[in-house]
Amino acid sequence: WSDYYPGGSYNNSLTGSYANADWGVYNRISNGGNQTGMWRTLTKDEWSYLLNSRAASTACGYGDVRYVKATVNNVTGLIIFPDTYTHPSGVATLHNVNTPSAGFSGYVVTLSEWQQIEAAGAIFLPAAGNRFATEVDSVGTVGYYWSSTYCNENGAYSMGFYDGNIFVYYNYRFYWLSVRLVHD
Repeated sequence: WSDYYPGGSYNNSLTGSYANADWGVYNRISNGGNQTGMWRTLTKDEWSYLLNSRAASTACGYGDVRYVKATVNNVTGLIIFPDTYTHPSGVATLHNVNTPSAGFSGYVVTLSEWQQIEAAGAIFLPAAGNRFATEVDSVGTVGYYWSSTYCNENGAYSMGFYDGNIFVYYNYRFYWLSVRLVHD
């Protein structure tokens, strides 16, 4: 197992001296600068901040609009809004903002509406499920996204959401989860 740990130890996160073990560091993102070293995976604390404590805009009567579970063009997932956001005119009014217990059907938008929301700075994380060995599970019902923060010998932290909860928690390293890279 130690061959799979950054620096040979499970105590190392993919930050600081071990940032080079982060998938995003060496891969060029063709539509994101096309250079290595520009992208990285969020830490556990960054996921928590992004979803739970940052100050954000007021929109559709909600303060601090950080996220909403949604169905976008028939795909379930999580919309994350930028710190400064203005909801586009003519797009479905937001519902169940920052509500972990909300379901995906509480906010439904068309592709055209999503394109306007995206142009206003939001991102969409699909409920892409996970993979273990050759089995793919929970596509369309659960979203799992890795963090770069270790937890213990067997696991690292990840962010997860489903129709009824959203959380940052421990996950086994042998699961294949999605990665959402960020640019500083």
